[in-house]
Amino acid sequence: MVAPSPVSGPMGDDKPDPFEFDDEEVQSAVVPPEHAGQRLDQSLARLFPDFSRSRLQAWLAAGRIIVDGARAESARKVRGGEVLMLAAAPDPREVSFVAEPIPLSIVYEDAALIVIDKPAGLVVHPGSGNWSGTLLNGLLAHSPALAGVPRAGIVHRLDKDTSGLLVVAKTLAAHTDLVRQLQARTVRREYLALVAGRVDRGGMVDAPIGRHPRERTMMAVVATGKPAITHYEALERFAACTLLRCRLETGRTHQIRVHLTSIDHPLVGDPVYRGKGGNAPPVAFVRQALHAECLGLRHPASGAAMSWTSPLAADMAALLAALPR
Repeated sequence: MVAPSPVSGPMGDDKPDPFEFDDEEVQSAVVPPEHAGQRLDQSLARLFPDFSRSRLQAWLAAGRIIVDGARAESARKVRGGEVLMLAAAPDPREVSFVAEPIPLSIVYEDAALIVIDKPAGLVVHPGSGNWSGTLLNGLLAHSPALAGVPRAGIVHRLDKDTSGLLVVAKTLAAHTDLVRQLQARTVRREYLALVAGRVDRGGMVDAPIGRHPRERTMMAVVATGKPAITHYEALERFAACTLLRCRLETGRTHQIRVHLTSIDHPLVGDPVYRGKGGNAPPVAFVRQALHAECLGLRHPASGAAMSWTSPLAADMAALLAALPR
């Protein structure tokens, strides 16, 4: 634990010492003058934007946030200049993942890694609204030792309704190596995507992706976003849509969905990114028509080049077979 400089003044029994909490790093901040007159919880939300207001309020109630060395109520008004100390605690739901016997389609497994062919509809990692029944829960049941690896070895994700391949690290060493390969952009990830409209030639979308400025549950192409590059080529053209192969050079959240919508070719079936141009999705589909077909990497232990291919998910294959040409 890294502790900031202590706050001056005694701390009695009713003034909990945040340094007693050793599960997370203690953070400190000084309330700026421009916050004067705000409620304490409002000021906290601005000073510690990485945490939700509800979590900050819970930590206030638990004595994990102190103001000038003492407990405080969230409704208290700040004047500016107060010293805040926060001993963050992990959400119990995020550290108490349980093993659940969930069927896994394992394409490859050895002592260092597992390659999974994920079906559409399976959430990869527990989160708000999905704290059980995820791929992570199934991985812990399949290999209990994964409890000792960050995120049970999950180093990249697929959206719930995207099918196909992803790799899981079984050891800390493999986890570190695979993360470095992803950062170096040497992991090959190719997807099949059915998009609205006719795409006559291949191309590349090089556009930064970040949180949508108004819809906070969505991503968007924004100038302040992180660099994102998607390469695409047309594989098959239908009357009102095109089957693309997309290769990720980066791995931003919803990258393919956002990038293809930005060029007016949204994914068929995508319930979120529909686009605003002339290429409305021409057919109904129960999910975004996106399948992670190919995965290639360097084995984290042997260094050997390895690759896997997943056959197109049955629902997407049936959709393609029914499309008019």
